[in-house]
Amino acid sequence: MTGAHGGRGLHVRVKTARGRKLSSTRWLQRQLNDPFVRAAREAGYRSRAAYKLVELDDRFHFLKPGARVLDLGAAPGAWTQVALERVGKGGQGGKHGEVFALDRVEMEPLEGATVLTLDVEDEGALEELRRELGGPLDAILSDMAAPATGHTGTDHLRIMALCEAACDLASHLLRPGGTLVVKVLQGGAEAGLLAQMKKDFAIVKHVKPKASRSDSAEIYAVATGFRGDPKVED
Repeated sequence: MTGAHGGRGLHVRVKTARGRKLSSTRWLQRQLNDPFVRAAREAGYRSRAAYKLVELDDRFHFLKPGARVLDLGAAPGAWTQVALERVGKGGQGGKHGEVFALDRVEMEPLEGATVLTLDVEDEGALEELRRELGGPLDAILSDMAAPATGHTGTDHLRIMALCEAACDLASHLLRPGGTLVVKVLQGGAEAGLLAQMKKDFAIVKHVKPKASRSDSAEIYAVATGFRGDPKVED
């Protein structure tokens, strides 16, 4: 396969080594044969997830030159890398974009990005973010996911709680016309959240990027045209 989108390459088979579980062997084989993993490595992205954001922005064009962007659940930093590439150029009036990368775990710095270690579910997170951001945002991106428990229902509820946290931050931090992108795990509880997003934004679209694994229940909600005013002073 050439790049991440076409061609054909050799399929790599991995033998089960002594002490390695069959599930680990399957994961390793999938990684070695994943065209997005190879493409990310060649392009210098920190993970294959970069291509999810690339596809979403190619379609909806929310990472505009000069924009101010917050990346939630940013580690290891692939979405932040894409955002930097796309908003870093001078926008209207030649002003360069700004990218803020937030995660509850420490992330390796990226030149040009402001990296914040913060849990969005902590009390006081909004106030701390307001201080760091210094003004409203054009886009909030969330690829946040809670550690898997192995119980489908529990995992679904935990990721939906993170989606709700991202939506709440958006209601306070986005400027009118802004964009929110959130990862949603299909499972039933997402209906109420998506209904609220449709009230807060002019357009809400559901997309499963090609880089999302076919066996994954994840989709992305892309909400554009924020209707409210950022509550940056309340």
